[in-house]
Amino acid sequence: MAITHNLGFPRIGAKRELKFALESYWKGQSSREALQALGAALRQRHWQDQAALDLAPVGDFAFYDQVLDMSFTLGNLPERVQGFHGDALDNYFRVARGRSAQSAEVHADCCGGVAAGEMTKWFDTNYHYIVPEFTAATGFSLDASRLLAQLAEARATGVKAKPVIIGPVTYLALGKAKDGSDKLALLPRLLPAYAALLNALADQGVEWVQIDEPILVTELDADWKHAFSTAYHQLKSCRVKLLLATYFGQLRENLEWAVKLPTAGFHLDAVNAQDEVLPALNHLASHKVLSLGVINGRNIWKTDLDAVLSWLQPVAERLGERLWVAPSCSLLHVPVDLASEERLDGEIRSWLAFARQKLDELTVLATALNQGREAVAAELEANRAACASRRDSPRVHNPAVKAALAGIDARLGQRKRPYAERAARQAALLKLPQFPTTTIGSFPQTAEIRQARSQFKAGEIDEAGYRAAMQAEIARSVREQEALGLDVLVHGEAERNDMVEYFGEQLEGYAFSQFGWVQAYGSRCVKPPILFGDISRPRAMTVEWIRYAQSLTSKPMKGMLTGPVTILNWSFVRDDQPRYFTCYQLALALREEVLDLERAGVRVIQIDEAALREGLPLRRTQWPTYLEWAVESFRITANGVADETQIHTHMCYSEFNDIIASIADMDADVITIETSRSDMELLDAFEHFNYPNEIGPGVYDIHSPNIPSEAHIVQLMQKAAERIPAGRLWVNPDCGLKTRQWSEVIPALTHMVAAAKTLRATLA
Repeated sequence: MAITHNLGFPRIGAKRELKFALESYWKGQSSREALQALGAALRQRHWQDQAALDLAPVGDFAFYDQVLDMSFTLGNLPERVQGFHGDALDNYFRVARGRSAQSAEVHADCCGGVAAGEMTKWFDTNYHYIVPEFTAATGFSLDASRLLAQLAEARATGVKAKPVIIGPVTYLALGKAKDGSDKLALLPRLLPAYAALLNALADQGVEWVQIDEPILVTELDADWKHAFSTAYHQLKSCRVKLLLATYFGQLRENLEWAVKLPTAGFHLDAVNAQDEVLPALNHLASHKVLSLGVINGRNIWKTDLDAVLSWLQPVAERLGERLWVAPSCSLLHVPVDLASEERLDGEIRSWLAFARQKLDELTVLATALNQGREAVAAELEANRAACASRRDSPRVHNPAVKAALAGIDARLGQRKRPYAERAARQAALLKLPQFPTTTIGSFPQTAEIRQARSQFKAGEIDEAGYRAAMQAEIARSVREQEALGLDVLVHGEAERNDMVEYFGEQLEGYAFSQFGWVQAYGSRCVKPPILFGDISRPRAMTVEWIRYAQSLTSKPMKGMLTGPVTILNWSFVRDDQPRYFTCYQLALALREEVLDLERAGVRVIQIDEAALREGLPLRRTQWPTYLEWAVESFRITANGVADETQIHTHMCYSEFNDIIASIADMDADVITIETSRSDMELLDAFEHFNYPNEIGPGVYDIHSPNIPSEAHIVQLMQKAAERIPAGRLWVNPDCGLKTRQWSEVIPALTHMVAAAKTLRATLA
């Protein structure tokens, strides 16, 4: 009998209940007890959603981030938050975002906030984790209270619990040694804390623990492979059974030795690594469980159950009860429930499965394996019809788009002149000062903006009323920027609900959910659009708004677009053709928008590629192929303009040093990147790489409510000027400001403009 289980469930709630509870607590509008009660209610509801499984995850719920949870479980707190007053939850939020609830900070020694933990992408997903911090002196001290409390909650409601933790080697790999020391040297200190945790779970009667080691799907050198051997040979004496879980890719050269590590079970992502199932079987010990991730935990398309059963059935016959079936990875990366989507097009809706529906698919597969296909004949027939409908739908395929793809050639990606000649022409046209100031694009999405958008969608105001409301907000953004003295302005993006969804709503080939929210980090949720078919642009998408904003000022106004790679990576993308085909389709559509902006008189155009790094394959050997088509897609989008038109791009919250040459190949006139949380560490690449164009290192961490001082910004820019000529530096925040409030934005940008003036006087 195949066993069903799940690696993790979305924690935010079907209606984003966790988001709203967190933000209410941080503002001091609700109590810690109310937040904790909401967390308990969500956990109960999610365990009920998984009641049909043989084993459900416990410990996958986090108030901010599962990696940060692991740091606190291991007692690995940054020194800057040690010794503060208040509840442990307040320290947790201080690491996550620089401060906790307003009421908590009144009684703490950090009322002005502390430096938030560095944040970066969780492997190749759009989820952000808080990076663990290490030094040579780091020690670990177990605090299992969070996990044990959740285990007790689960047991009290009859949940068949399987605790979930991040494995020790992945935990070290994800962290950063702040003093440049060897992270692996900490393993002997770390393993006793893990052993104590596992034995504490054993004391509570736990049989199985899922221990996640996703770095096994990356390239590992001999030292890291040895670390795995050391860790699991030491942990095998603990009194629980370990299910070692990998996901997000293939194991390749790591497969044989990873499967042979001394654990009781091994989870393989059979969506990304189906061809490794048979080799894994051949290396599997006779007593060992093999868990196969057969449902895609990263995308929202229905599983072709017939196709899965055709290869899974022989595996089930071979393994019997030693076969476990699950989603490929945690369902954290998909929305909660398709049943709430009452407005979604019925045909497209029939092609989809969100988290709850994916667990239903898992149950159907297990029933077919355990009782025969006839036991779920109706479910299989419905699935068969849905898959055929999607495969054959004329809404998916557009011959004109495919013909345009066939016409792509290298000339589309070339600017007319090299950067140095373009820069001189742009300088003569724009007449900007040294250290020009700008922002990344968005300004606060106020209550008035959200209300107008809701009223328009509900039919309570007409299009003219909505347009007037958005124009008023654009005018406010322009007015505030002129008062601040910024050099290149933006229109503030009041009309945009999301930097990807806004464009998807105006492109052919997209569909949209009402409640398809996915957690990006903390309380930040995104609603990825559903890219189901060939992409085309029926009409201009941004020109009218930018033209209106430019009419309000004599200063340069940036046109703001999201780039093709980011739209691709931040959508739920069709899986019936190569990703690069879809990306080129997006590039051709966006190229038309860029040219329309230029024809409208816009001379600065920013094309955000925040997710360029995120889309990298997890194995470096596969990077060149991805970077070739990703960079080419950007160049197709951007490079049809005249030399006088200045092209900007923006990237955030990723490590860029190892792809800096490809970023240079994008040939954007100006690039803005996140550097504030990393204290300019991301600029280390420029010590060894002569970046040829202009760059704006982000000096204002917009993901924290803390307001940077003028002196701090000057200090960061001075560090940047040690690596990049001052004449090619811009001064800007590290990301858009939509999540901040005007009361935070105005003083922060005031300090930023003042810092630029200081820099002009001292570094000119």
